[in-house]
Amino acid sequence: MDSEFRFSMNLSRQKYLQYYAGETKSVQVQSDEGLMIRFPASALKPWVTHQGVSGTFIIKYDKNHKLIELKKVELI
Repeated sequence: MDSEFRFSMNLSRQKYLQYYAGETKSVQVQSDEGLMIRFPASALKPWVTHQGVSGTFIIKYDKNHKLIELKKVELI
């Protein structure tokens, strides 16, 4: 059974550059449900801007806890 979690983040450009430079490989966030989630920083690349990464995301894992999908939620 797949697991899906929603979280919001506001990661500064400077902080993301630490991930990009390889100083840190993973990002840890708290889901809206209160669970701590860790995933590869590289999964955020599609949403990196000059300001960093911000927004609300949904992350999906398979039954073996392998990352299936990370998508940004467009709020209306």
